[in-house]
Amino acid sequence: MPIPDFQTLMLPVLQIAGDGQPHSTGEVIEIIASHFGLSDEDRKELLPSGGQFRLDNRIHWSLTYLKQAGLLESAGRGRFCITQRGIDALRSGPSRIDRQFLEQFPEYLSQ
Repeated sequence: MPIPDFQTLMLPVLQIAGDGQPHSTGEVIEIIASHFGLSDEDRKELLPSGGQFRLDNRIHWSLTYLKQAGLLESAGRGRFCITQRGIDALRSGPSRIDRQFLEQFPEYLSQ
């Protein structure tokens, strides 16, 4: 299975954080890989530069965008948690969170 793009990963990442607990990036990578049924081969796929796994890179980008929009916040090195705005966004029942969805938040637009 191809690794989903970072925008496709935004909603599942936010849903994982929706429990209100701090999560590590590594933990989320494991959950997402399982959620999408990614094989070990898929998970070991490298970027063309060879410096990072493609899945890890895409999750990091998802986290970056969600933080820029104020839906997630840092909870220490390599850890994050959901904000009230993130909880409200989940409660609105989005079918997808992508860059267009994030444009409703002024902080995201000012990045």
